[in-house]
Amino acid sequence: MARAGIKQEHWNDANGNPEGGVAFGNGFAISWQHGPLGRDGERKEPNGAFVEDIIQAAIGRIEFYQKSKFASEYNANALTGLKIAAQHLHQRTLDRENRCVEGTHKS
Repeated sequence: MARAGIKQEHWNDANGNPEGGVAFGNGFAISWQHGPLGRDGERKEPNGAFVEDIIQAAIGRIEFYQKSKFASEYNANALTGLKIAAQHLHQRTLDRENRCVEGTHKS
């Protein structure tokens, strides 16, 4: 369920590959990673955010709430979902590394 007021643009390169984008709303602005990082000796520095990092930031914030008077079952359930999402994305990265396609647009 998307919240009102959040604006997003997601871009593709000429070949239809994900190529960055932006998302912003009240109190935040995200510039997504633009292009692959490359492999081995051609590895580039990141130039934007990764979904995994944004999920970790959300986990950190909700864990902060859970250590306060605002701790709740809802927060605990949200943390579980976010941690599962983070695990799946990590598994995807490991799979791509094992196939030597991480950092490329190869699928």
